[in-house]
Amino acid sequence: MTIARILEPAVAALDNSLVSHRRAAISLVLVSLALFLPGFFTLQPMDRDEPRFAQATKQMLETSDYVAIRFQDEARNKKPVGIYWMQASVVGAAEALGVPQARTTIWLYRLVSLLGAVSCVLLTYWTALVFVTRRNACLAALLFGSTILIGVEARLAKTDAVVLATIMAAMGALARFYLQPAKQRGWTLPAIFWTAIGVGLLVKGPITPMVPLFAGLVLAVKDRGVKWFAAARPLPGLIWALLIVVPWFVLIMIATKGSFLAESVGNDMLGKVGTGQESHGAPPGTYFAVFWATAWPLAPFAALAAPFVWRARREPGIVFLIAWIVPVWLLFEAVPTKLPHYVLPAYPALAILVMVAIERGELALTRVWARFVLRFVPLIPLILLIAGIGLCVWSGRWPGIPALVVLPFFLWLVVFLMRDIGRQRIETTLLSGVALSLCTYVFVFSGIMTSGPFEAWRISPRLADVARQALGSQSSCAQVSAATVGFNEPSLVFLTGTDLLLASGEEAARFVVAAPCRVAFVDARGEAAFKSALSASSNVALISRVEGLNLNGGRKLDMGIYAVKVSAP
Repeated sequence: MTIARILEPAVAALDNSLVSHRRAAISLVLVSLALFLPGFFTLQPMDRDEPRFAQATKQMLETSDYVAIRFQDEARNKKPVGIYWMQASVVGAAEALGVPQARTTIWLYRLVSLLGAVSCVLLTYWTALVFVTRRNACLAALLFGSTILIGVEARLAKTDAVVLATIMAAMGALARFYLQPAKQRGWTLPAIFWTAIGVGLLVKGPITPMVPLFAGLVLAVKDRGVKWFAAARPLPGLIWALLIVVPWFVLIMIATKGSFLAESVGNDMLGKVGTGQESHGAPPGTYFAVFWATAWPLAPFAALAAPFVWRARREPGIVFLIAWIVPVWLLFEAVPTKLPHYVLPAYPALAILVMVAIERGELALTRVWARFVLRFVPLIPLILLIAGIGLCVWSGRWPGIPALVVLPFFLWLVVFLMRDIGRQRIETTLLSGVALSLCTYVFVFSGIMTSGPFEAWRISPRLADVARQALGSQSSCAQVSAATVGFNEPSLVFLTGTDLLLASGEEAARFVVAAPCRVAFVDARGEAAFKSALSASSNVALISRVEGLNLNGGRKLDMGIYAVKVSAP
C-alpha cells in the first residue's frame, strides 16, 4: 500500500471542499483547529513572554485601568495596548458567563492567538488566490498552517499570531493593488488594508506597516513609480489608520508623561537593533539555519522551489512575493537580537511560492537531490519522536494517552513517507506533511508537554497548587498571599497573584510571619538565610517540597513551601 492510497480520503475531502470559497474556508478552519488545539487547554503558562502578557492583562481587569500596561508595579512600556484589550475582552466575557477562576485560566488568554492563527491560515488562502488556483491556494494555506512556528504561536497568549493576521490582510490587499489594478474599485480593499495597518500598529507598533512598506519600496524601485498604489486611497486610508491608534497613544503619553515612547522605541525596539537584547543575540544566518526546523514541513518544499523562483524572478507575481520575503528576512538577519518568530511574516509568502512552482509543474522529484531534500519531511518529526521517548525514559514516566493513540499512525506515516518519497506526486507528499504535523502536535503537545514526562518543568503550577491546598482549605483564608525566593518567573506571578513578593530569604521570613494566610516558596539555595531570620516562636513549618527544572535555562530547583502552622480547633 502506498502513501497516496492512505491519503485518498484526505484528497477526496479536499476536492469536495473546493466547490466554493465558503466550503474551502470551513475546511481550512477545521483543519487549523485540529492542528492548533492539541495541548492548547492544558499547556502550563510558558515562561517568560506569555505569562507577562497575560499578567499585564489580568492587572488591567483588576484595576480597571485599560490605558497603562503594568507587570506588578513595573510599567510595561514595550508594546502597544491592542493585545491586552483583546485578551481582556475574552477573559471579561468568560467571567461574565461564570467561568470559574477565569483570570488565572491561561487558555482563555490564548484564544486571541488561536483566532489570530486561524485567521492567518484563511488570509493565506485569500492572498494565494491572486497567484494560483483555488485548489493550490487551499494547499498553500494548509502548508503554512502546518508549520511548527505558527503552531507554537497559536498556543501562546502573546502578540505574534495576531500581528501576522494583520500583515496577511495588508499583504493580500497589496497584492491585489499591484497585480490586479484594473479590478480594484470602491473602498473594500483600501478599508481592509488600512484597518490592518491601524490594528497592527495598536498591537505591535511598526511591524505590520513595515512589511508592506518594504515590499512597496522594492516594487517602486523596480517599476520606477507607485501609480498602482493609488487604488489603496492612501490619504484617507492613512488618516483612518491613525484614528485607530492615536487616541490610545495620546492617553498613554499623558499617563506615562512621555516615557512610553522613550521606552518602547528607545529601549525596546532600538535596543534590539543595537544589541542582542535579553540574551537573544545571534549572528547573521541564524534564521536560515533554524528555518529547517521552525518552518517544517514548509522548508523542504521551499528549498525545492528555489531554482524555479530564480528562473521566474522577473515575473510580476514572483517579484511581488520576493519583495515580500527578502527585505524583511535580510533586516532581521542583520539585527543582533534573534527570536524565531521575527521572520514568521515571510512564511506565508514562501508557501504561496511553493504552490506557484507546483502549479507550473516545476517541482519534479526525479532528481536525487530533490528526494534527499524531501527526506526532511519525515526526519524532523522522527527527531521529535525520539526526543519525546528519550524524555519519557529519563523521567521514568509514560506519555499521555493521546501520544499512545497517535503513535501507530505516526510511525506508519513516517515509514511510508521514507519509502515513497520521489515515487508519488508532490501534492501527496505535501498532504503527508500536513498529516504528519497533526500527529506530531498531538504527540508533543498533548502526549509529552502536558503529561508525566514534562512534570519536572511544571514548577509554577505545582507551587500554586500546593499553596491552595495548604491554606485555601482554611475557612479563614479566602485569599492567600505568597513570597518567593530564588524562583521569580512570571508564570508564578500569574498563577499566585499580582502581589507575589519577589524576596530574599530574610524578607520572605519577615513576610510569612507578618500576617495569616501567607506562604513562602524558598529555593534550597536561600533556605539557610530564610530559617536563620525566623524567630524561635514563629511557628513556621515546612508544608511540602517541589523539585524540578526551571523552564528557562533548565536550572535545577528544590523549593520548600513554608507557612505558619494552624492550631487544631
